Amino acid sequence: MPEPKRWWIVGASEGLGRALAHRLDAEGASLILSARNAERLDSLAAELRNARTLQMDVTDAASVARAVQEAGEVDGIVYSVGLYEPMSARDWNTDAAVALAEANFIGALRVLGGIVPAMCARGAGHVVVIGSLAGFRGLPGAIGYGASKAALMHLAENLRADLRGSGVRVQLVNPGFIDTRLTRKNSFRMPFLMSAEDAAARTHRAMQGGRFATSFPALFALFFRVGSCLPLRVFQALF
Repeated sequence: MPEPKRWWIVGASEGLGRALAHRLDAEGASLILSARNAERLDSLAAELRNARTLQMDVTDAASVARAVQEAGEVDGIVYSVGLYEPMSARDWNTDAAVALAEANFIGALRVLGGIVPAMCARGAGHVVVIGSLAGFRGLPGAIGYGASKAALMHLAENLRADLRGSGVRVQLVNPGFIDTRLTRKNSFRMPFLMSAEDAAARTHRAMQGGRFATSFPALFALFFRVGSCLPLRVFQALF
């Protein structure tokens, strides 16, 4: 596919980001791998053919500024940060909720703010934002996470509108439940649970296609799309 050759994956140390790095590496892409955990990044880079690590904390403005400078010109960026903590409003933890918003949404503003203007100036680039089915409507036990993903998905739509005709391509990918160390904190049954490798394969296919937004698994995503047209009380009762 006519795809960028130099990808920066933010949130590469675990889960979808890590599995996607393997996918892109297999097709010959040059990768920059970022996350907070340097040890996990190093272990991933050792598994790949053409990758370098760039430790970064998206909740720290100075860390992001430094990383953007060190990354230099990139053809594509995947924002795959997905900090998650199950939390009900009945057991509200403000510090944890703010941390989720900082990582999942505010961090994207910092990182993309350092990358997108340069892509616009060149008239070329590819931005992939990893949202979540949880961002479509308010769900139980998702204080912090759901709202931060909803904001991120809205941001992707803003980018699409503003960058139309600029040469910068924007895509939004909304996965359902992915089996990771974070989702294993959930005490409920997770419908249509996917492996990180399955989610990465679906994401990679979406990146090769021409659609702006891709949500999966298809049947679970259909529930959310139809549910967005239902009264909230009906949707939440069904969920």
